[in-house]
Amino acid sequence: MASALLLLIQKIVREGSLKLTLSSGETHILGDGSDDPVAIRFIDQEAEDAVARDPTLKLGEMYMQGRFVMEQGDIYDFLSVVKKNTTNEIFDFRMAMLLMGRVVLQQLKSRLPINRNKHNVAHHYDLSAKLFDLFLDEDWQYSCAYFEPHGISLDEAQLAKKRHIAAKLLIGSGQRILEIGSGWGGMGMYLAEAAEGIDFTGITLSEEQLKVSRGRAAKRGLSERVRFELQDYRYMGGKKFDRIVSVGMFEHVGIGNYGKFFHKVSELLDNNGVMVLHTIARPKPSFATNAFIEKYIFPGGYIPSVGEVTPPLEKAGLLIKDIEILPMHYAYTLRHWRNRFVARKAEAVALYDERFFRMWEFYLAGSEMGFRWDDLFILQVQIAKNQFAVPDNRNYIAEQEAKLKEFEARRAPLEKVVF
Repeated sequence: MASALLLLIQKIVREGSLKLTLSSGETHILGDGSDDPVAIRFIDQEAEDAVARDPTLKLGEMYMQGRFVMEQGDIYDFLSVVKKNTTNEIFDFRMAMLLMGRVVLQQLKSRLPINRNKHNVAHHYDLSAKLFDLFLDEDWQYSCAYFEPHGISLDEAQLAKKRHIAAKLLIGSGQRILEIGSGWGGMGMYLAEAAEGIDFTGITLSEEQLKVSRGRAAKRGLSERVRFELQDYRYMGGKKFDRIVSVGMFEHVGIGNYGKFFHKVSELLDNNGVMVLHTIARPKPSFATNAFIEKYIFPGGYIPSVGEVTPPLEKAGLLIKDIEILPMHYAYTLRHWRNRFVARKAEAVALYDERFFRMWEFYLAGSEMGFRWDDLFILQVQIAKNQFAVPDNRNYIAEQEAKLKEFEARRAPLEKVVF
């Protein structure tokens, strides 16, 4: 009798070229022979059964444990074969109920009055800084780069991202700037140096990022006007800011907290202020995060649709002044990150172990696949409180970017972080 795993994969793979070796040694060739061949093998029957029951979670777990092995091609190649062939028809009643249960659980968790923000952030961002140094650009930008023009390097694309966001912020002298989710400080230092007299505050819930950010700012002599704080945005109060920026943080807010987020933004933003929100988004609601990502990578995270972002923003009394969709740019970014990470496998294994390396390889490959095949994209929303806060046309963005390029040409080179 055919195994449940074989029946599932046979149902999925109609195009491409996949060689499947079961734990019994039995081999099957699937697909129509198109594309480069991909070969996989399962080490034991229990691993096969686990993936057949719950492929969304268990495929990644079996890969982490070395019980699902790539024999030809890499994990991205296999995930691409699956994704190119996947339709809703493969999901039976049992899988549908499993997915529904996860949706209900995540929706409940996102609305519970229990603050797990710091715990969730620490799970990912308080990993060794040496890990992120293996694959990020020179400025440690852990968010989507902007490949404009196409074909530029990762370092150039991350610089272009900062420039594009700064242009939309209309950065100017003497502004008070808040960054919600300040990472390792790169965006803050860029903005602070881009104009005279900038007073910058960056907040994070990661103690590791806080330490690195403060050290980097001190080395550049910016500590007097660039402050990084261990602070939850929900408890910010006091002064208002001329500019607010948030890059790659909104994905961690949780769908049940969007209203609170934008009401806090409205409270903190000056009446003539401008905010730019940069986040991963999707074409329609999914209601839950991928099970593997939720458990191992970003607990508590959720990728919104545009339609889930705009209603709570508008209810908070804020105006949308500009929306830009950046498709494929994160796929390019993730390809760079994954290639760099895999090239330094020995160092990653030395930091943690083989299991950790495979977990992150699977995460990076699966994320890249999502941006290539699941229509995920980057959403940049420019926000204000009054219609006169930004010009009435988009020409100013290119004009601001040209000025920022002049600043970049004069700017002192970034120093490499030393551990």
